[in-house]
Amino acid sequence: MQNKLRVASFNANSIRSRMDIILNWMREQGCDVLCVQETKVTDADFPIAPISEAGYNCVFAGQKSYNGVAIISPHELSDVRIGIGNAEWDEEARLIRATVNGITIVNCYVPQGTAVSTPRFQYKLDWLVAMREYFSRDFSADSSVLWVGDFNVAREPIDVYDPDALLGSVCYNPEEHKALDYVKEWGFTDVFRKHHANEPNLYTFWDYRVPNAFKRRIGWRLDHIWATKPLAEACIDCWVDTAPRLLEKPSDHTFICADFQI
Repeated sequence: MQNKLRVASFNANSIRSRMDIILNWMREQGCDVLCVQETKVTDADFPIAPISEAGYNCVFAGQKSYNGVAIISPHELSDVRIGIGNAEWDEEARLIRATVNGITIVNCYVPQGTAVSTPRFQYKLDWLVAMREYFSRDFSADSSVLWVGDFNVAREPIDVYDPDALLGSVCYNPEEHKALDYVKEWGFTDVFRKHHANEPNLYTFWDYRVPNAFKRRIGWRLDHIWATKPLAEACIDCWVDTAPRLLEKPSDHTFICADFQI
């Protein structure tokens, strides 16, 4: 008998501020695995109590005020590992992985890059290249692996609201596209585009600083769910749920979700 596994990603922009949104959404959607980025809290202060009380398991890696990642699931989380495994790239809390029902889920928050031609932009490019080395070292392309999270890269023209004007900017830059494609070529499929190949205006991020960005469709698709071949073939649906972006005190991102028939 095949089982459905529902996996989602959400940049919370502070997990303590979005706890009700997260728990309500997981319950309503029957989510099996939620990967959260920008938890923005140290491990000592991580709000584990409401998650446990709601019946979920959770693993996390954080730091004060910035970054931070977590995986939440009603299922057992095993083989948990934090970081890429190289001190040069693990100075910030950006990656955590766990195994759920035999599937390895790698949750990451890619550096934003700040501004082109700055050290932080180069750090972002190098960090992405290090991800290719990470996958090559720890897995094979025929393993059951999901790479999930806020990649901070809109990869295609239809992933941004104005590709002509934005080309060359941070998060929609040919150098970022090259670095991200280098990881993708290892053996990943963007399962969202498997199901929405040419559909525009499907975004996961709308900047707080832009007035009425959501209503004006001024968005970016920065959040991704990528799968190795066995899981890409098993993916039966993938979508963005925009409803949480309209709630009171929302994150600037919303949930991206995929179903796999395992």
